[in-house]
Amino acid sequence: MPDLSTSYLGLQLKSPIIAAASGLTNSLQDIIELEKHGAGAVVLKSLFEEEIVTEMDHELNKMHSENYLYPETMEFYEDYDVEDTLSRYLKLINDCKENVQIPIIASINCLTAHNWPYFAKSLEDAGASALELNISVLPSDSELTSAENEKVYFDIISAVKNEVTIPVSIKISNYFSNLAGMLKRFSNAGVEGIVLFNRFYSPDFDIDSFDIVPANKFSSSDDYIMPLRWIAIMSDRIECDLSASTGVHDGTTLIKMILAGASSVQVASTLYKNGFAHIQIMLQELSTWMTSKDFSNINQVKGLLSQSKSINPAGYLRIQFMKHFAEK
Repeated sequence: MPDLSTSYLGLQLKSPIIAAASGLTNSLQDIIELEKHGAGAVVLKSLFEEEIVTEMDHELNKMHSENYLYPETMEFYEDYDVEDTLSRYLKLINDCKENVQIPIIASINCLTAHNWPYFAKSLEDAGASALELNISVLPSDSELTSAENEKVYFDIISAVKNEVTIPVSIKISNYFSNLAGMLKRFSNAGVEGIVLFNRFYSPDFDIDSFDIVPANKFSSSDDYIMPLRWIAIMSDRIECDLSASTGVHDGTTLIKMILAGASSVQVASTLYKNGFAHIQIMLQELSTWMTSKDFSNINQVKGLLSQSKSINPAGYLRIQFMKHFAEK
């Protein structure tokens, strides 16, 4: 049987499948089950910067004056027991370290490099194996330059790296005009891993009630194409690990991501749809395929179809159809 273990962020994983941050990674019981079904690591459900800032500042008035939170966010946290949330999060990390063997990756959803980064040390002290920064800067303010938007990422990375010694990864979107350059700069900034790509909340309209409602709660199995392309292009061009996220729903896509150069994949939507046992199915598909191709370990597969190793490197760069839709 092939060896499915891999290394991600300097951590040894028994399999390349990581349970992504979601409601499924918010309880010890679920995390124990995820380990039983073959998850190589778990990213805990994200804490939000707003939660940390509220607790650390001990006053909502300061947050009002900072003027970087949305009004509906303020309404939510005014009636929310944030202190209890942070205590439970730290306790969950501690409980996981005592009850499971797989790495536990804490997660923070970040907007700014405000005064929250020193809370990262509390996550490390509680026993987190690594920290994933889910950085969500939507470049929607026409008054901000690209450089100003990009600076936020590096300010956050620098502030957190100054507080912790555990590995740090960032989970980002593809909203960059020079994505290749940014990935290289992130790697040079000292992060141990980059997760491609984040899947943000997107608004939709209810045309009967005239309400704004969430769109596409779960990813589609076709959504893997974007991360596949960029992992294949960048996996041999930066120093840190890449993890594939969004659209990884089955064993075939898992195999493709490893061939592109991913050190791991992160899954959530497929677990909601198919249950935790689907991890075992995906791993069995990977194992069967590796056996059929005479591969004995993940390292023999990783990056075989990355751009730098491809006999057709231009195939990763073309963005316009030449012939597929040329004929009716």
